[in-house]
Order: sequence, then C-alpha cells, then structure tokens
Amino acid sequence: MLRLVRVMKFAVAVAAAVTLASLSTQSQAQTGTVHLRIIKAGFIVGAGGGSGSLIYNGQRYRLSVGGVSVGTIGIATARLAGVAYNLHSPQDIAGVYESAGAGVAIVGGPKVARLQNANGVVLELHGVQLGLEANLSLGGMTIALH
Repeated sequence: MLRLVRVMKFAVAVAAAVTLASLSTQSQAQTGTVHLRIIKAGFIVGAGGGSGSLIYNGQRYRLSVGGVSVGTIGIATARLAGVAYNLHSPQDIAGVYESAGAGVAIVGGPKVARLQNANGVVLELHGVQLGLEANLSLGGMTIALH
C-alpha cells in the first residue's frame, strides 16, 4: 500500500512538472521572420505603403504596411527582411512602429531599421532601397495582419 502511494505521488509530480513546462513555453516570447516591400513618395509630407509577410511557427501571415512621414522628398521603394522579436502570437506584430532616423538614398542604398510597437514587438530589418528619397523621418509605420 505504501508503495502504491509513492508511485501515485511520483505520477502526480511528473504530471505537474509536464503541465508547468508546457505552460511556461507557451507564454515565452518567440521570434518570426518578416519580409516587407514598401513604396514611399512625397514632397515635404510623404505617404508610404506596401505589403509583406510574417513567418511564425511555420505558418505564413500576410501583412500590409502604411505610414506617413514628415520631410520626405522623392520616391523610393525598399525591400526589407529581418526578425520580429517578442511575439506571443501572430497578432502581436500589428500596430504602429516608432522610429526616428535620417537617411539619403540616390538610386540605391542599404537600409537598416530597429522599430518597436506598443505590444513590445521589436523589428530588426535590413534591405535595399531603390529610387531617390531624402528624408528626416519621425513618422510611424503601421503594420496590419490579414
């Protein structure tokens, strides 16, 4: 009888440990891969938009990108790729991303950005910009999940 009680206690302890382990891994933040294509145009006030995708836990999610920036002159397109950190679900990527930076690209040039939204998601993006654009961008970029 004493042996049966010990076996039952051991089984309960193992079940509790497995449950706790699965709960903690579900609540941990994960990363995803992001690909974006953005087109910006403007004179003093610029508008931009584009599309892209998020790959999270082996599934692809469609994204749309929008935003307004002050100080944009010209037209340019950028193809960016990178990593999204601090994702608990694909919906976390949606929101307004804040950044402040300055850049000039004529015909082509590298772009690097580190942006964060209110959900705590951090995007680290890199890519190439083509076109003519000079900006001092203080505006936010908005990403929506489809």
